[in-house]
Amino acid sequence: MTAPPPRSVPPAADHGARPGGAPADLAEVWTVITGMYDGYTAGDRARIDAFLDPEATIWDSATPELICGRTELNRVRDARPTSDDGPAGLTAYGQVVDVFGDLAVARYWLRVEFRAAPPELARNTAVLRRARPDGHWLLVHLHEDLQSAPEQRVR
Repeated sequence: MTAPPPRSVPPAADHGARPGGAPADLAEVWTVITGMYDGYTAGDRARIDAFLDPEATIWDSATPELICGRTELNRVRDARPTSDDGPAGLTAYGQVVDVFGDLAVARYWLRVEFRAAPPELARNTAVLRRARPDGHWLLVHLHEDLQSAPEQRVR
């Protein structure tokens, strides 16, 4: 297997358009993303939904339309293959997270393992907002960009 894609460059030294963020915020944002995928592999829809704003929008790699809100997301979920045909594992890595006050943008790779098919690799961008009054982070937009399987990537 080829090496994973390289990590993105670190934030600008002058804290310009890419400010990075406080370590606690960066860790909390990444915990939301990985927690969402943990919920997916566990088949726990309520756990996934705990990380999503109810009106979140999603560009799902297997759905041509923009998914707008929980009702549309549930329609897409209900039409997906059974767990025997779906992903066996999800690994998010190579994250670059920036926090802009109560808004965060995370860019990362997602490796999707299947039981009976080659793995897939997706580039993802997630936008999160800090919910008030408790300050936890919620995903408000997720964009999945399916790439070729890692073994097929052109370097």
